[in-house]
Amino acid sequence: MIPSDRLAHTSRWRKRALAEKALLSLGLLVLALALPPWPGAALVLAAAVVCSVTAGTPLGALVRLAAGPLAFILTGAATLTVQGGPEGLHFSQAGAHQAGLLVLRSLAAVSALLLLTVTTPASDLVQGLRRLGLPAEVAEVALTTYRLLFVLLDTAAAIHTSQEARLGTVGWRRRIRSTGLLLGNLLPRALDRARRLELGLAARGFDGSLRTLSPARPVRPANVAIIAMLLIALGGAGLWI
Repeated sequence: MIPSDRLAHTSRWRKRALAEKALLSLGLLVLALALPPWPGAALVLAAAVVCSVTAGTPLGALVRLAAGPLAFILTGAATLTVQGGPEGLHFSQAGAHQAGLLVLRSLAAVSALLLLTVTTPASDLVQGLRRLGLPAEVAEVALTTYRLLFVLLDTAAAIHTSQEARLGTVGWRRRIRSTGLLLGNLLPRALDRARRLELGLAARGFDGSLRTLSPARPVRPANVAIIAMLLIALGGAGLWI
């Protein structure tokens, strides 16, 4: 199981209404994009992290999930620190300042979306969108694609475990060779497993729709009021501090 999905299924907020979690997450996202990077985005980042930890997400797991997006953010921000001119490339202090603000704003936005990711399973999100009018065909394509990610990751893990058992990762030369073999065999094996899953579903009378148990939970006005007050407080603090 994907780590984010495992965290979502074990979250303390798992049984909270989807509308409440979406309001909080999207509200924080809007604030991260609308408020000044300092201190607005910093406050949003802190609020998103605190809410995620309160929901039962370990801080270390949250950092690992944010590491991937952060790598792309840092790569893009690094280009702002270099300025060209007649004398060639040189470090720009003003660009470094802008890069820092960009990283802060982007990380706040990522944290806001991660809050929804680690508290709500993908199946609940898709079912919620279906209740809002998302076509059933689009929902099934989204869920099927998401499930095939599990097949791909499970296949990669099995191949990597087999390589480690044969000492295929000892030394950098073997590691490079094993990585190449893994990448070369991953797609054919994953497609073969997907085909066998399709045959298994067809043998069980699959009619084109995979039903999941995702009951609609009532929205509590008290929770909505708390979320609204939190967003208003963050917005006011970000503008006036």
